[in-house]
Amino acid sequence: MSGRLVLVRHGQTYGNVDKRLDTRPPGAELTPLGRDQARTFARSTTRPPGLLGHSVATRARQTAAEISTLRGVAAHEFAGIHEVQVGDLENRNDEAAVDEFNRIYQRWHEGELALSMPGGESGEDVLDRYLPVIADLRMRHLDDHEWTDDIVVVSHGAAIRLVAATLAGVEASFALEHHLSNAQCVVLAPITDGRWSCLHWGTARPPFYPEPDANPVEDAKRAPDPMG
Repeated sequence: MSGRLVLVRHGQTYGNVDKRLDTRPPGAELTPLGRDQARTFARSTTRPPGLLGHSVATRARQTAAEISTLRGVAAHEFAGIHEVQVGDLENRNDEAAVDEFNRIYQRWHEGELALSMPGGESGEDVLDRYLPVIADLRMRHLDDHEWTDDIVVVSHGAAIRLVAATLAGVEASFALEHHLSNAQCVVLAPITDGRWSCLHWGTARPPFYPEPDANPVEDAKRAPDPMG
């Protein structure tokens, strides 16, 4: 099984520039820089994807369109892989809202998946809609020994980190400390018994050591935007 799953975060959006909790589709569009980031990602791939997918959000569709043009592969929309839905925190960028999001998101990674964003989704809700899409892609393609291409899926920072950590068993403090910048990706490879191995997490490679002095809520304030 040499095909890989590449979960790439969309390019920069106007919501990212404002550091807003922009999660409800269709959401903000890409900035000109965001389109450049998508093209840079497309050029950086060592082989064209055998399948290119994206979420229902405008920013993911536009990112995939840039990749599609440069790599000559059609883009397909998948329901269920959109960003964590933050409910009452939607479109806010004040410190209280961002802190609340990060506190709850941290608790998801620490095992409290039943906890919900205020008026929004729980971690269980996110995994329940996202993981079946990944399982289907694996069953249809990556588990086929004749499939050797990458599957590139344009999705969203917080959702990607939660899903990738769950699938590959990446330690919580590492996942919380290592945000994904726009157009960065997590690369997963299918291994035996339905498990996954994480080959790349943004610019980091395994082993993914725990972060003993991690303070995710405080550190998230220094990130370019809260959703990465």
